[in-house]
Amino acid sequence: MRKIRYNVAMSLDGYISGPNGEADWIVRDTDVNFAELWAQFGTLLMGRKTYHAAKLRLGESAFQGVKVAAASRTMKQSEHPTITVISELTGESIQKLRKQAAKDVWLMGGGELFRALLEMDEVDTVEVSIMPVLLGEGVKLLPSTLAQTRLKLVSQRIYRSGIVSLAYEIDK
Repeated sequence: MRKIRYNVAMSLDGYISGPNGEADWIVRDTDVNFAELWAQFGTLLMGRKTYHAAKLRLGESAFQGVKVAAASRTMKQSEHPTITVISELTGESIQKLRKQAAKDVWLMGGGELFRALLEMDEVDTVEVSIMPVLLGEGVKLLPSTLAQTRLKLVSQRIYRSGIVSLAYEIDK
């Protein structure tokens, strides 16, 4: 079965976006092979806010070649025919998404969605690229959670730009 991988850029002080959703603080590093990264995923899973921000910033064409699923209680499937709207986030809906995925699922952005899936035991890996910046405020990597989650480091890489990429498996 396909893995759900939370793969995200984060500031050193724990934020995944600025206070107004900005991502201009993310370091662009030519040593990071984005084509290789994108090739690992066949499905993008995001919350409503992340989906709308990505669509606005990148346009609909950015999603070509991958399946997009958005978890939202307010979005209507009929208004978004090119994506899958998950209106009720349950273990069953996530298992269905996993089974339909051709490759791993990239859980993108959205600390609240990450927390919900983590609490449902539906996240397999946490992959964080720490940017050499302190934001001071914004959207946290993980809003308060109910339980402690143990992680096992599986890889790390330090880039010349100061980015530190860490990949952890959830210790189940």
